[in-house]
Amino acid sequence: MVSQVKLGDIEVDVVLKDIKNVHLSVHPPTGRVRIAAPKRMHIDAIRVFAISKLDWIKQQQTKLRQQERETPRDYVDRESHYVWGKRYLLTVSERDEPPSIELTYNRLLLHVRPGTDEDKRQALVEEWYREQLREAVPVLLARWQPLLGVRVERFFVQRMKTKWGSCNHKAGTIRLNTELAKKPAECLEYIVLHELVHLLEPTHNTRFVTLMDRVMPKWQFHRQVLNRLPVRREKWSY
Repeated sequence: MVSQVKLGDIEVDVVLKDIKNVHLSVHPPTGRVRIAAPKRMHIDAIRVFAISKLDWIKQQQTKLRQQERETPRDYVDRESHYVWGKRYLLTVSERDEPPSIELTYNRLLLHVRPGTDEDKRQALVEEWYREQLREAVPVLLARWQPLLGVRVERFFVQRMKTKWGSCNHKAGTIRLNTELAKKPAECLEYIVLHELVHLLEPTHNTRFVTLMDRVMPKWQFHRQVLNRLPVRREKWSY
C-alpha cells in the first residue's frame, strides 16, 4: 500500500515493506520522491525523517530537472550517434546478409537485411554498444585490480535507468550501464574504478573519498564531465 507525506509542495510516496531500514530515493525525470520504510515505522516518524532530508531531496530534484536528455533516435541515415564521446553519423545499408556494424573515421555503418524495422535497428545498435563495453572493461580491470588489491568475480553490462554503475561488494560483482559506451573513455574508467573501490569501502564515506583521491586524483572532474553529458531519454512508469 502506498501513502503520501506532504512537505510543502513536495509529495513523498511512502511504501511500508518488510525491511529493516528506511530507503529514500528521488526518481527521474521529474524528481518523484519515494520512501520505503519498515512496516513497524509510524507515519509521523517517516515524516520527521523526510524533513531531515529535505535539503538533499531538493538538490536531487534540481539536478534531475536540469539534466539534459538525448533527442529520440529513429535509426535512419545521417542521424548523430556517439561512441566513446565522439560524434558519428549513422549510415544504414540494406543487404541480404547477417546484420553488422562498422565504425569508420566519422560514420557508424549499420548493415541490416531489407525491411528491418526501427525496433530491430535499435536492438542491433544497443547490443553493439554492450559489446564495446564487454571488450573495454577487462582491460581496465587488469589495470586497476592489482593496484587496489581487489578482484572482481564477474561484471555485467546492462541498461540502467538511474545509475552509471553499481557494486555488490559481498558477491564481488559490478554492473555497468550500457550508455557508458557513448561517453568519453575516461568516464568509463572513472566508473569502473569507483565500483572497484566500493569492493573495499561499500559507502561514500571519508575512506572512500580518500581511496579515490589516492588512485585517481582527478576523479571528481571526470564525474562532473559525465554528469553534464546528456542522458538517455527513458520511458518511466510508476
